[in-house]
Amino acid sequence: MKKNGKKAWLYLLPALLFLGVFMIYPLIDVFIYSFEEGYNFASQTYFGTGLYNYSYVLHDPYFLQAIQNTFILTAITVPTSTILSLLIALGLSKIKPLRNLYQTVYFLPYVTNTLAVGLVFMVLFQQTEYSDGLVNLLIQWFGGESVDFIDGPYWAKMMVLCLYTVWIVMPFKILILTSALASVNEEYYKAARVDGTSAFRTFRKITLPMISPMIFYLVVTGCIGAFKAYSDAVALFGTDLNAAGMNTIVGYVYDMLYGDGGGYPSYASAAAIILFVIVLTITCINLLVSRRHVHH
Repeated sequence: MKKNGKKAWLYLLPALLFLGVFMIYPLIDVFIYSFEEGYNFASQTYFGTGLYNYSYVLHDPYFLQAIQNTFILTAITVPTSTILSLLIALGLSKIKPLRNLYQTVYFLPYVTNTLAVGLVFMVLFQQTEYSDGLVNLLIQWFGGESVDFIDGPYWAKMMVLCLYTVWIVMPFKILILTSALASVNEEYYKAARVDGTSAFRTFRKITLPMISPMIFYLVVTGCIGAFKAYSDAVALFGTDLNAAGMNTIVGYVYDMLYGDGGGYPSYASAAAIILFVIVLTITCINLLVSRRHVHH
């Protein structure tokens, strides 16, 4: 047993070294930077230590706007994309002819370049001097008034960002849920049919509990992915997200490091640590909820 244990650690060593060098060390480094006031990358100097960086970030209106945007994006896109993906996966599991073709079609947005999809959404929603956009043409056709979804009101821009994010993340979730549905033992369904159980009750009592670990996995990874959102917003609203009022927490960190007003690694580090704490807290809450509602 001891020999097998040593072998196991030896096999794990490359992965542990990789995690240590590229994840643990940078996290510790960022944590230290977040307390160093006025840290300068070039000279490797700072003029004090304390909580000022956190105080500055938490009182910065751009950061507060980024937190609001990120929370709204997460609260809307994670449940919406998961529910829609589950419905589509259920439909695909019932279809036998051309099932592989349909799965491929639904998976295409996931392998398509994010910025390319963003350009398509801009064609659909952006108003130009030549056109109001396809969506506005449909709104006008039904008797409504045009809305500037890219440079207009906040709710319109957030709606487009949420639609874009749902469109991007759904293919992966559909693939995972389709595989999860295929793994459910058919004997359970046969027993339910013998007992005359309704389709909805079968779904609620058999299907949902059996695929609950996959649903939980998608919710957790979906929350983490939504809190890391940045390229989605850039694809729709350009690089100056603060001016558009559509910045995210990751976008704020990037701006503090490399943006036009960048060069503030201490503020960026403090914002990154705050993001880490938020994601860790939400993940822990999801783990606690899963103990009651996830069937293992």
